[in-house]
Amino acid sequence: MTLRTRLTEKLGIAHPILLAPMGGVAGGRLAAAVTDAGGLGLVGGGYGDAAWLDREFEAAGNRRVGCGFITWSLAKNPALLDRVLAHTPAALMLSFGDPAPFADRIRAAGSVLICQVQDREQTLRALDAGAEIIVAQGTEAGGHGGARATLPLVPALVDLVAQRAPDAMVVAAGGIADGRGLAAALTLGAEGVLVGTRFYASTESLAHDLAKARVVAASGDGTLRTTIFDIVRGYDWPKPYTGRALSNIFCGRWHGKEADLAARVTDEMKRYKAAVEAGDFSTAVIFAGEDVDLIDDLPPAASIVARLAQEAERALQSAASRLT
Repeated sequence: MTLRTRLTEKLGIAHPILLAPMGGVAGGRLAAAVTDAGGLGLVGGGYGDAAWLDREFEAAGNRRVGCGFITWSLAKNPALLDRVLAHTPAALMLSFGDPAPFADRIRAAGSVLICQVQDREQTLRALDAGAEIIVAQGTEAGGHGGARATLPLVPALVDLVAQRAPDAMVVAAGGIADGRGLAAALTLGAEGVLVGTRFYASTESLAHDLAKARVVAASGDGTLRTTIFDIVRGYDWPKPYTGRALSNIFCGRWHGKEADLAARVTDEMKRYKAAVEAGDFSTAVIFAGEDVDLIDDLPPAASIVARLAQEAERALQSAASRLT
């Protein structure tokens, strides 16, 4: 059995699996590996480092990959979009902000417009901008996100998109690390999945080796949503977004004391930068989802893609066998 969906047809891929464009983690080598394995790799544009993006697109070689941006950050440096579009990405994903100012340029360049959303209002705004793929991101996801859980959010947005823009489609994200998650997303009406944390813990990921090891050892109970890492890194994230990360000593000291941290941010920022340089993840952030319980190894990305597809096929067959 092969999983064929509107997503695989739209993007010309073998498996309905997209790599989440994790900033600083999803580089060109990882994106290329996911694409080579039959999914679609997205380079993480993050906060918009032009030199880093050029280098990572070069690392991807001639592979068919896409890119993702934090929309509110891109709005501060709109010229960066043209720089990335010059690399002819297969798709361009925008998250956390109004996609309208960039949508026409993306479509004119021949890239598929993907918009990640966390609620109904954002979905309608993305559809008005002409988004062809809506990523419904649940709060279980690692990194930044909203407040809705994946299980109820995905079918709600599937119905909404079907009513408002039948040619568009929904992809599920948040807490998906194995084929059971992919199978569940398909039964909820999604056309595929966007996967982050599982690929964070992969051979080609740009994450620090010590950070990868912590993800493998972690439990979903040991994650939390917080703003303290944005405060100490100097990023002014708009409300209501928070970031899900592995809890560490820094969290124990400052989570729930955000005003105190902001008052001492100059000194704390120096300590934090030193910790990052030293690979000290008792202080430095590791953004990871609740699905870390399902991650117990560090395989190549190709193995992850193959597992997701094979496990989803088995899960769907098993579920069908229970029908009487």
